[in-house]
Amino acid sequence: MQIDDMTPAEERVWRAFPRGADVDFRTPSDEGPARGADWGPERSIRAGVLRALLLSAPQEDGETAALRVAGARITGVLDLKYAEVDHAVRLSDCRFEEVPVLYGARLRQLNLRDSVLPGLDAATLRVDGVLRMSACRFEGPVRLGGAQIAGALFLDRADIGEPPAGQPALQLNQVTVGDGVSAPGLRTRGEVRLTGASTAGTIDLGGARLDAGAGEPALDAVTLTVEGDVLLRDADVRGWIGLRGARIAGRLDLSRARLANPGGTALRASSCTVGELWLRQSPPMSDALNLRRAQLDVLFLETESVPDEVLLDSLVYTSLTPHEPAEQRLVMLERDREGYVPHAYEQLTAAYRRIGDDDAARLVQLAKQRRRRGTLPWYGRLWGHVQDATVGYGFRPLRAAGWLVSLLLIGSLAYAVHHPEPLKPAEAPQFNPVFYTLDLLLPVISFGQEGAFAPTGGYQWLSYALVLTGWILATTVVTGITRTVSRQ
Repeated sequence: MQIDDMTPAEERVWRAFPRGADVDFRTPSDEGPARGADWGPERSIRAGVLRALLLSAPQEDGETAALRVAGARITGVLDLKYAEVDHAVRLSDCRFEEVPVLYGARLRQLNLRDSVLPGLDAATLRVDGVLRMSACRFEGPVRLGGAQIAGALFLDRADIGEPPAGQPALQLNQVTVGDGVSAPGLRTRGEVRLTGASTAGTIDLGGARLDAGAGEPALDAVTLTVEGDVLLRDADVRGWIGLRGARIAGRLDLSRARLANPGGTALRASSCTVGELWLRQSPPMSDALNLRRAQLDVLFLETESVPDEVLLDSLVYTSLTPHEPAEQRLVMLERDREGYVPHAYEQLTAAYRRIGDDDAARLVQLAKQRRRRGTLPWYGRLWGHVQDATVGYGFRPLRAAGWLVSLLLIGSLAYAVHHPEPLKPAEAPQFNPVFYTLDLLLPVISFGQEGAFAPTGGYQWLSYALVLTGWILATTVVTGITRTVSRQ
């Protein structure tokens, strides 16, 4: 392209490029690129000129060429498909009339900060440095699937409009980012797709507003791999978040986040591996929380943040914080959509034992047996009620002692008033109502009283009742002792 074919604005950019000088078309009364469609030829640049400049413009010895333009209206399609650009590119506060095409391109660095674009087609893009799209407004979808960014990806305060039906608003599937994704304050009206993406840094979506609508994926990050943290603090998400199979070495922080997917699951984090999951200082998500088969080192979960429905089967966590009474934690287990889940009770018991709260651990185990009782046939439920009432399924051993003392007192008083007749008066030992009652109550120990005397009438029925309750108490006590020993 010859310089004689250029407008004054284009010539200004062309001459500044070899020296990497800034070209700023902004004015003190500038209303920004949102009104860029009204900008005239004095600040308009054809996309073809920029393409020719980046691919074939002459350079000056001793200077570092770079494209640095602010406040320009860029007309036509900036087509850099499969191009290799060895210069830094900054097109900030610009208005793009057409979607830039960067498919398969390789750039040194790209900065589009504060610009307005109808969209971006940059799948499989390679950037050797930083890709900055801070505070950009995209009127259509942003496609970066399969991109490789050696530095960081900046999308802080970016605004992405609603995409065509069936397409994500922000496509980052299979993207590789070296230094992380910084997108606090991001606003999207459609799906953010991070399927199979990976980064050695952190993904920061603090304060983001992701609105895909109920029943739709707002953030689909299946099999995401992050060496740092994933931060969604203060985020407002409408739709569901999918993290199935994700690997997050650091913290998944949902503190103060508002997650809403009415009629469905708000957070799907099944089969994922996370260092720390934080759900605190936030309203209960709407509707369900799915943590099935997830593996967590730390689960920071406040009971106030637990939704009305959870899925916890095979969830494994090492530490549960903050420390709260077992009665409050049990409410979460009772909300499991699958009903009685034994594994969830065992995990909660183990968490309390690791911090030395044995009383809370016993309470959780007692609640587990009571919940299990509801799954048994009628005779199992009946036997369960007996064990619960007598020894609290072995977790209330003093209760059995109380029952035994009460029955011993009743039997001793009854037989002290009415001595049973001896079977063989010449051979019978002296009658003792206390030891006679003990003989009836304790099925293993014998004091020689029960076989020597035979009560009659109502006292005989009393002896039958004492024998039966003695067997029940003895069985439940042995069960309790066995459970206690096995816990040790």
